[in-house]
Amino acid sequence: MKRKPVDFPILLTTVILVAFGIVMVFSASFYYSADRWGDGLYFFKRQCLWAVVGFAGMFIASRFDYTRLQKFSRIFLLISIALLVLVLFIGEERNNAKRWLGIGSFSIQPAEIAKFAMILFISDTIARSKGGIRKFFKGVLPILLVTGLVFVLIMEQPNFSTAGSIVMLAFIMLFVGGAKLWHLFLLMAAGAAGAVALTLSADYRLDRLTAFLDPWSDPKDSGWQLIQSLYSLGSGGLFGLGLAQSRQKYLYLPYPETDFIFAIIGEELGFIGATFLILLYLVLIWRGIRVALTAPDLFGSLLAAGIISMIAIQVVINIAVVTASMPPTGLPLPFISYGGSSLAIFMTSIGVLLNISRHCKAA
Repeated sequence: MKRKPVDFPILLTTVILVAFGIVMVFSASFYYSADRWGDGLYFFKRQCLWAVVGFAGMFIASRFDYTRLQKFSRIFLLISIALLVLVLFIGEERNNAKRWLGIGSFSIQPAEIAKFAMILFISDTIARSKGGIRKFFKGVLPILLVTGLVFVLIMEQPNFSTAGSIVMLAFIMLFVGGAKLWHLFLLMAAGAAGAVALTLSADYRLDRLTAFLDPWSDPKDSGWQLIQSLYSLGSGGLFGLGLAQSRQKYLYLPYPETDFIFAIIGEELGFIGATFLILLYLVLIWRGIRVALTAPDLFGSLLAAGIISMIAIQVVINIAVVTASMPPTGLPLPFISYGGSSLAIFMTSIGVLLNISRHCKAA
């Protein structure tokens, strides 16, 4: 049977998002790049290179039959766990965190690889269980144990936001896979209690929570980033100040090219530009859900659901943080924020999604 062409809206939306992200990384990072590295194009050139890697990964993944990935799910998981352990010993330390493995002049984040590894593992485990996901010890517990191990390893870096997003991802996939609701409610309660305990156990997390509740209580320290983000969004108005015309990126807003790039988008392109970006994400998520619903088998359906959930989780959390709707975290905006590992993994994941779409009954 001849395979269908890939889902064109997913492909087009992804290309637009990546191109849009490269332009915004150039705009948001130029001054800092020149000040820090003596080259205003430092981040821009590296993002372009990672985009090329991402497009190569996306192309290969879109041509490689996704069903063959199921055979390698556990091997890929073991490799990602090994990298998570390795980064704790020989990882590059930045801002008191060991999250990066250096490879020449470049570095990768094993936690980004672990996200896709978990999607692959959970999809495979549920598909192989043949309904066993309805039983806690046979279906749910193995997934919980592996999720817990990955969570602990990422927390050791420490990287609470990524670890938390993987837990949310696992929860969503268990729900989609058919786990019993009362199992999920118990897990939700335990997860909420754990999140509170972890927040209270570290001063810097508590500071972030305090800054979120009242950034003006400490406007020059813990509340600074959030206040500057709101200044960026507020000064953009309806149409923005114009591309490359942001004022907050001149060392006022921390991390303008990564975690808070959405604030720069709002400042330079205004409400219209920010809304356009959100609409692009909605199109991508909608088409991804369509692929998940019409995939030819359970493994493909879960794989598609996991990929699109991973994207949706980060989009919602990142924009919520930038707009002061939730406490600050360190999750990048998919396809837009500067970050090679994140961009390459997201684009390769989209390649897998495109692969699944070629086999769908109607996508």
